[in-house]
Amino acid sequence: MVPGFEPPHLRLRLPDVAGLKAVAPRRNGHRGELQRSTPPPAPANPAIVDCAPYINGVRVPGCSDPYVALQAVRHAGNGFVWVGLQEPSAEDMSTVAWTFGLHELAVEDAVHAHQRAKLEQYKQSLFLVLKTVRFVEHESPTTANEIITTGEIMVWLGPDYIVTVRHGQHSGLAGLRSVLEEDPERLAGGPAIVLHAIADRVVDQYLEVVQAAEDDVDAIETAVFSPGEKVGIEQIYLFKREILELRRATAPLAAPLHRMSENPNPFIPAYVRAYFRDVEDHLAQVTERVLTYDELLSALVNASLAEISTQQNSDMRKISAWAAIALVPTAVAGIYGMNFEHMPELSWTFGYPMALGIIVTICVVLYRSLRKRGWL
Repeated sequence: MVPGFEPPHLRLRLPDVAGLKAVAPRRNGHRGELQRSTPPPAPANPAIVDCAPYINGVRVPGCSDPYVALQAVRHAGNGFVWVGLQEPSAEDMSTVAWTFGLHELAVEDAVHAHQRAKLEQYKQSLFLVLKTVRFVEHESPTTANEIITTGEIMVWLGPDYIVTVRHGQHSGLAGLRSVLEEDPERLAGGPAIVLHAIADRVVDQYLEVVQAAEDDVDAIETAVFSPGEKVGIEQIYLFKREILELRRATAPLAAPLHRMSENPNPFIPAYVRAYFRDVEDHLAQVTERVLTYDELLSALVNASLAEISTQQNSDMRKISAWAAIALVPTAVAGIYGMNFEHMPELSWTFGYPMALGIIVTICVVLYRSLRKRGWL
């Protein structure tokens, strides 16, 4: 049981869904948020993954339509509706937005996705965007092209409903819903409990990805400083970009979590805010470790550049040394190859062996001198 919370009695009171009366339509004065009158004539929404009302923490069957589920909860006088959608189109979202009175700006964000983590509070709902991450399994970080893939979960939180929209194949919430349904006392705490469970699960996934990334960073560091292994600077930079993507997904969530844990909010009870502080603490650990990895990879890039520069300097010294040695026979042969009639030692029997001896002697002296200085 959640500390400080006394759940209502678990005796389930099933409403008469067929006898529900529609609420009179009215506009609440805030742009984009409407109250409903009668359900719009629309076919089944293909983007809805699951929809259910929860009364006293127990799922009420037979209410898979969002409008019917919402009316069942309001007819019972307690509970909430949880609607889950995956990558909805604008048409898919229009019916859900009309049913729950969702703000049009937030609905637009849900359709187009690619949002940073953020928290927006409207008159009738709270809108939270969470970035999800998944670690892509690979054989080696020095050869992988993709390390981290991201997705999004967008959540509307109202007094008696929670709507989740997912983008990406790895951000499923079916398992989380099943876990919560096994604990009716916890689920009876309301939709804010579901919001906390979603945020907690997303941040836990951050921790798993960060741990996996740490192993890869260690492997890259070992490879960079191992004489027998070569790691291309392009691969290190590619991994740095993946870490930067992880940082962009995790860091912006700190401000929304702080607001939900510290600031009073009509949609989040005080006892639930305490649980968001724990999530905020875990996120702080993630952001610190991601920042450390980013700085370490920057250092590895600089180390690789320095190693490449040192190797180039060594190669240039070797080339220059051999060029100096090759210059000696070239110069002597060039001088004696000018074919003048009167030149020293041209008529001497040992002139040719002497020239070769001079060439060999000078080359040997140069070689030993340059090798002693470390150029060869």
